[in-house]
Amino acid sequence: MLGINGMEFLILIILALVVIGPQRMPEYAQKLKEGVKWVRGIAFEARDDLKETMGENPLGDFNWKQYDPRQYDPRTIVREALAEDDAERAARAEEQMALNQPVEQNLRRLPRGAYAPFDTDAT
Repeated sequence: MLGINGMEFLILIILALVVIGPQRMPEYAQKLKEGVKWVRGIAFEARDDLKETMGENPLGDFNWKQYDPRQYDPRTIVREALAEDDAERAARAEEQMALNQPVEQNLRRLPRGAYAPFDTDAT
């Protein structure tokens, strides 16, 4: 708490009591009470405005369990990854190879000995 230990806090309270004096103490206590009520009222108003704006349950039926890291066991994840069927892996590899091949209509072969197009403005 602001780097003040219990003994220092007690000394500050005693010092404040001496400086303020017993005559003005009720007045300052009343001001402190009103200040705390004012801050508390603002906090409750803000909470009520937020509830009114967003509704009682702003996130609806949000599934927080799916984000719980305790449910994910790394051993299970690795075991499932290693147990994949080789046929599935091969099919995926073939599919990926097919996607990586250029489309025939985009291939334009230059005649033997011809230079590639060169754009002087691009260099």
